[in-house]
Amino acid sequence: MSITAFVIIAYLAFFAAFGIYLNRSNSNANDWAIGGGSLGIFMLAAGVAGTRIGGAGTYGVAGDVINEGLGHLWYAVNSFAALFLVGLFFAIPYRRLKVVSVGQVFDHRFGSYRCQWLTSLCVQAEYLVVNIIEPYVIGSIVSGVTGLPFVVGVAIGGFLIVTFTVTGGLKGTAVANIVHCSVIIFGLLLVSLVAMNNLGGWQEVVNISYDRLAESGRDETRWWSFAGIGWATIIALFISATIHTPAASVYANYASSAGKQDYIIPGFFLAGIIAALMPIVAGFIGILTLASYGAESGLTSYLNIAQLAIDSGPILGGIALAAVLAAVISSGAPILLASATMFVNDWVPGVKSFDSDKKLRAYKIVTVLYGTAAAIIAWLGNITSVLQLLLLGFAMVVPPAIAVGYVFYWRRTTELGVFWGMATGFAGGLIMWLFNTLFDGAENATAGGFAQWWYELITYLGEWRDPSFLTLLLPLVVIPVVSLLGPRPERDGEMSDEFYARLGRIQKNFDWA
Repeated sequence: MSITAFVIIAYLAFFAAFGIYLNRSNSNANDWAIGGGSLGIFMLAAGVAGTRIGGAGTYGVAGDVINEGLGHLWYAVNSFAALFLVGLFFAIPYRRLKVVSVGQVFDHRFGSYRCQWLTSLCVQAEYLVVNIIEPYVIGSIVSGVTGLPFVVGVAIGGFLIVTFTVTGGLKGTAVANIVHCSVIIFGLLLVSLVAMNNLGGWQEVVNISYDRLAESGRDETRWWSFAGIGWATIIALFISATIHTPAASVYANYASSAGKQDYIIPGFFLAGIIAALMPIVAGFIGILTLASYGAESGLTSYLNIAQLAIDSGPILGGIALAAVLAAVISSGAPILLASATMFVNDWVPGVKSFDSDKKLRAYKIVTVLYGTAAAIIAWLGNITSVLQLLLLGFAMVVPPAIAVGYVFYWRRTTELGVFWGMATGFAGGLIMWLFNTLFDGAENATAGGFAQWWYELITYLGEWRDPSFLTLLLPLVVIPVVSLLGPRPERDGEMSDEFYARLGRIQKNFDWA
């Protein structure tokens, strides 16, 4: 067995055993779903940060920097803004409402199951993508360094994530993410520094990169510019990667996991700083990979990190791949947990009458089934651009994020407005993505009919055709219009008073009625 393979297997085995050890502290549903409400600031920050520095924030950013340039480092800004946004305006209301699924907000406010269900559908669209990507990457790494068949590697990845989630619960993911975040940032930074030294220092890396870009016929100035990917793309990235975040249910879990309410804002702020560091390191690796192998190297997925590290030495390669695994597990485990808690609370009939033991069993059963299904899809799938795939999932979560913001901070928001705002935003974004995919080929330029019309439209729009613009604008407009012009149920005033009384200072500071 090579040294690289040994490091990978040892890392996986350690966290499998660690999860089993932590299972002793999960005696009821609250222990498992929200860590018993006992997390301190640093554990909260590590747990929250880990959800953002998974595959998208590591090899996803590195790969897109190689392909398109430094503009993708905006993901670092978006990561900080996303977590600080949630900490400032959403996490405390989630905690006061005692929700473990964002859709439950609409149940508390309107008694609306359809809004709760629709929110879950939007968020699960993102979470399913994440739950598929993670075992796919673990499978690719295990298969690549050990020679085992890909299907065996995916099975190992799926088993590890499911086992760790079932046994460790939310507190287990938070504790483990302290190690994961350290391994990711310092491990990949070490790889970067060694690789840069091997190339002759930073200035030599820059010179070689210019030559590589010239060889591939790319615009060097645009590639090195933070605005080189275009402002439309930068705005779309902000919408997808930041504005969607309040509706990501995993943060409702973490909001309730804090030992004190006073820990929430500093915990999320610190999480934002940690999460912002990773895309910067990943972008650095992207530059080094470009200089080492060229713009047309085809190093997609985790390979943009792995190849650079392995060529620097087997031990360094093992450290780098362990860091990638840390990134995968740090986001995969808590998001699988949030997927399960959402599914049970939003989709299982009669869940409100479950006692703690029955709910805990339901959480764990759904975790196993959900994680297994995602691993099977990962085995059958063919994933190329991790970041782009995940950003599509993010865009689908923007409508419920806008809806929750309206409900928290505008008392006149109605159930009808929320439902149609989310429905039009989700459907509009999905249809836009589908048509963009179907009619993007050059053959549609002369196809006639709708195909040619749509091709000409998206050609004219350029990067402004991104589905995230519709997922933002439609609910932003539809919710207030329908709320003002549509009917208001007779009991709405009574339910509104009770709901906003539970939010306390939120009501007093932001009563825009």
